[in-house]
Amino acid sequence: MLDILISSISQGLLWAIMAIGVYLTFRILDIADMTAEGSFPLGAAITAHQLVSGTGPVLATLYGALGGALAGLVSGVLHTKLKIPDLLTGILTMTGLYSVNLFIMGRANVSLLADVKTVFSLVDLGNATWDTILVGGVMVTLVIGALVVFFNTEMGLGARAVGDNQAMSAANGINNDTMKIIVYMLSNGLIALSGSLMAQTNGYADLSMGIGTLVIALAAIIIAEILVRNLSFGKRLITIIIGAVIYRLIIAWVLDMGVDPNALRLFYALMLALFLALPLIQKQVKQWGERRENRQRML
Repeated sequence: MLDILISSISQGLLWAIMAIGVYLTFRILDIADMTAEGSFPLGAAITAHQLVSGTGPVLATLYGALGGALAGLVSGVLHTKLKIPDLLTGILTMTGLYSVNLFIMGRANVSLLADVKTVFSLVDLGNATWDTILVGGVMVTLVIGALVVFFNTEMGLGARAVGDNQAMSAANGINNDTMKIIVYMLSNGLIALSGSLMAQTNGYADLSMGIGTLVIALAAIIIAEILVRNLSFGKRLITIIIGAVIYRLIIAWVLDMGVDPNALRLFYALMLALFLALPLIQKQVKQWGERRENRQRML
């Protein structure tokens, strides 16, 4: 059980970066951006290609994140300048990125051989899982710190204002389109960063890595919001880490029970549906309890 917990923490930290990226568009812009399912493998593809080509692991990881930011730029421009609905925007970019990823890797899968150095090779704790926890912990700390600082600057506050009330932000001289594009780029840059790190810890990049990415991220976000409500921006990002670890722990527990791995995608969808419905279920249970108390008082 302890091994499952440690493994879940190591993977959950890397997933948390992806979930934080999705959170930016999902909660700030109120958009479930499908670009995530293309930018996640894009980060993995760019990093794997660069590592195999001899680029240093840190630079290769940065290239992967930058590729995701460019994908976010494309989605942002399609949505804001061409006025394509956000859902269709994500689908268009995700579909195009499938071919882009294939062009980058040259094939459907790129394996990182044992002699290829990764960011996890830069530390040596004697155990790959603990190496992942250390690097993942440092990366997620840097990400949260940078986002908290940015979203408390004038530009960051402007981006949050656009998500709250576009008409009011425009009346105060904020360029809504520019702010949306910035959030799109930050979001997909983080998602690609997560894909880059996942490719390095798994030892390969694959075209199918992005399938279910949005579901996983949304599940982590919903778990975090169910655990604690009404938090500040920085504290909410921290709870998303916890949500990602819990989600990974649930998946590991299900696999340990002997569930067919082929059924995992169905399980992802069902679990997300349950998490999304939990607030309504909690509300119904509370109302039922209040009605019961009222009936008892009348008796």
